[in-house]
Amino acid sequence: MTQDRCPKWSGMNCLFFYSSVDIDTFIVMPNHIHVIIVLTRPEISSMSLPDVVHRFKTMTTKRYVDGVKQMNWQPFDGKLWQRNYYEHVIRNEDELNSIREYIINNPLQWEMDQENPVVL
Repeated sequence: MTQDRCPKWSGMNCLFFYSSVDIDTFIVMPNHIHVIIVLTRPEISSMSLPDVVHRFKTMTTKRYVDGVKQMNWQPFDGKLWQRNYYEHVIRNEDELNSIREYIINNPLQWEMDQENPVVL
C-alpha cells in the first residue's frame, strides 16, 4: 500500500516514514485494528516488529492527544492502546490471502463481535 492510499486519520501513514516497513492490508475497527505489516528489508533495517508496533502506538497516541487538546476530540482514560498485541507470522500466499480476506470482512462481523460493547 502506498502512503497516498492510506488515510491520514487512520494513523497507518506514520509507518511510511520507515523505508523498510510496508502496510499490506488494514482495517480500523471501533476498538481495535487489524493490519498486515511487512518488514520489507530486514537485512538492512534494525527495526523489528515490536519496534514498528511501539512506534505506531507512540505516534498515534501523540496525534490523538493533540486532537483532544486542539480539536476537542473525546479524551480517553488511562492508555489509548493495550499493552500487548497479537502477532502471527504469515508463511505462504494462501495464508496471506486468507488473512487479507478476514481483515477486509471483519467490519461485517462487528455486530456479533464479543469485543463490541453493545453485544450482550
